Amino acid sequence: MAVAKNKTRGGAADWLADRTLRALIALALALPHRARLRLMGAVVRRVIGPLAGYRRRAMDNLAYVHPEWSEKKRRRTADAVLDNAGRTMIENYDVAGLLARMSGAEISGDGLPEIEAARAEGRPILFVTGHYGNFEAPRAALVARGWKIGGLYRPMANPFFNAHYAANMHALCDPVFEQGRRGTMGLLRHIKGGGMGVLLFDVFSSDGVAIDFLGQPAPTLTSAADIALRTGALFVPFFGIRKPDGIGFDAVFEAPIPHGDPTEMMREATRRLEARIQADPGQWFWIHRRWKPRRQEKHQRRRDAANIGP
Repeated sequence: MAVAKNKTRGGAADWLADRTLRALIALALALPHRARLRLMGAVVRRVIGPLAGYRRRAMDNLAYVHPEWSEKKRRRTADAVLDNAGRTMIENYDVAGLLARMSGAEISGDGLPEIEAARAEGRPILFVTGHYGNFEAPRAALVARGWKIGGLYRPMANPFFNAHYAANMHALCDPVFEQGRRGTMGLLRHIKGGGMGVLLFDVFSSDGVAIDFLGQPAPTLTSAADIALRTGALFVPFFGIRKPDGIGFDAVFEAPIPHGDPTEMMREATRRLEARIQADPGQWFWIHRRWKPRRQEKHQRRRDAANIGP
């Protein structure tokens, strides 16, 4: 979620929500790993998801993209999405545990030889991914093996929650930058200096270029491709694919996307993510406002009225 424009954020309601969530996280972390994953998956699926509107948003997005699906199939997929989101959150709050587990996890993919060669040569690498499976798992797999990979994070609306959320991001591997002009420039300097970083590109931005995503136009920023072009970084999609047991992961590093037109680079990155979602739709975060069709239609009507291009 992006930082809210509401000036009242940081009040008593946010404090209480944060304390409740902190208590839940502490309770889950006190349990054995398998039990905590089951607990958090169930709590988000049955309680937080419905109350926060995440279930309805997932159902709406699924209906928008898959109108041919039955209500039962959309509900089953939404349940899987919420369960995965709960598991992902608590996995990422146990940084030491995640690193330990991913240190022995299998890493694969056509991009492995090229990223290893780039690291040996000191060439920068920019990894790109989406909110699929556990998007931190592949980074943790490399960090556990001695790689240093920075990132850019989108701050939470609740400032109390954001304080420990950001600290947790730094705990996995620095440097980590907050989304925004200053953070983007920091990440750019890090990569330009021969570093490595990760960007998640599957978020809505009204400043983005319309790229078809799962059959519907979705505004997509080209900033990841722009950074790769400016720094000469290898542009590599990766995915942390949750295994059928709901616990382990396959960390897959795909073949690098060749440098070229930034929009075409992001189209290819989008196609790579689409292929993963089509293979297992329950692992993608359908809870995000990825398309916002009403806002897009309103924006287009304004452009048409002003007689200007897209």
